[in-house]
Amino acid sequence: MLHNISPILSPDILHTLRAMGHGDEIVIGDANFPGTSMGKRCHRLDGISATDLLEAIVQLFPIDTFDDAPLAVMEVVDDPSNIPPIVGEFQEIIDKTADNPAPIKGMERFKFYERASNAFAVIQTGETRIYGNIILKKGVIS
Repeated sequence: MLHNISPILSPDILHTLRAMGHGDEIVIGDANFPGTSMGKRCHRLDGISATDLLEAIVQLFPIDTFDDAPLAVMEVVDDPSNIPPIVGEFQEIIDKTADNPAPIKGMERFKFYERASNAFAVIQTGETRIYGNIILKKGVIS
């Protein structure tokens, strides 16, 4: 155990977060997300919600300030104006906890999958709320 680091962040996840460089992306996926087939590295956190994981990560993780969309979620299929409640929770966590809060941008489902497939890693959670997926782009510590 370490001071000020959430115990839900395993040693492997901490290693991944530390190994990432500026511009690298990480996906927090829900229980339905195809993490193993999508990501180069896929960590599993079954039983942990995506919101709890996001809060733990953004306390340690600098959000990119050079990109106009450093945070992305999947839009609701056939209804992109419908914002799922979990996305609102994601934004609240970002606004409250992130070093560089930014608005979360929606992406069409298959564009989200394409971006996710290029991510440094995927952390698949036990989140059961649909559309509980978010991509974070790592920034720099200044």
